[in-house]
Amino acid sequence: MRDWDEKKRQFEVIVGKSILAFTREDEEDVPSSRCFGFVQTVDPKPKRRLFELWQSQGLQMNQQLTFPSDSGDTVRDLQWYLSPEAEHLLDWFHVAMRLTVLQQTAKGLPETTSDGEDTYTLRDEVVRELERLQWFLWHGNVYRSLQVVQSVEMDLDAAVANDGHATARKLLKAVEEFHTYIANNKGFIPNYGERYHAGERISTGVVESTVNQVVIKRFCKRQQMQWTKRAAHLLLHVRVKVLNRELDSVFHRWYPDVPVEEDNARAP
Repeated sequence: MRDWDEKKRQFEVIVGKSILAFTREDEEDVPSSRCFGFVQTVDPKPKRRLFELWQSQGLQMNQQLTFPSDSGDTVRDLQWYLSPEAEHLLDWFHVAMRLTVLQQTAKGLPETTSDGEDTYTLRDEVVRELERLQWFLWHGNVYRSLQVVQSVEMDLDAAVANDGHATARKLLKAVEEFHTYIANNKGFIPNYGERYHAGERISTGVVESTVNQVVIKRFCKRQQMQWTKRAAHLLLHVRVKVLNRELDSVFHRWYPDVPVEEDNARAP
């Protein structure tokens, strides 16, 4: 978000959704979901806030947790602190999004490249290699994925040296960044295909929609408003209470004479 106090800077907010499943006496799995959001530099005890959130959802001490994320250091550090024994993985949503950008850019490459003596296929070869890269990542084969990335880098590097094509140079930079991204997160890349067919979560797509709900246009979507950290922190709490259908209950606790509608008092 744009910082009101330091006009040319931005500050970070953490927004997400906690989805837990517990079993009723009739052995039926019941999902419980809650949104959360805060400015970590303002919240005095963000870790306790999340623990209390999970407790309100009925989290059991021996319940296995899975943390998918986009590899951001701030979010991952918080996850490691909260549950070191949990499963941490790089979510497929962000991997696929980056791959899609690479594949779209590759379609703008010249069909061939020449070193002055021989002519080589470029565009089709790079597009094919990026498709192989996606297949290897989907199946959790990080070793082969890194080999493919290196091969693409070599092809693009030769094309830049031979022709100096602007698209090849742009794509080379993007592929090098993706290479670093995968190498830094190789320990968090599972077999996405296996997890998907087993019905396990592989993506934070549902959380991305939550971000759009919580971080509304008044924050930074369309209206580029500036915020103090405290004001953003407080408004995030209001948005979260509204989305969790808890705002009426809070007002009723503060002002007991205020009536509470049953549908709004009950969390989703």
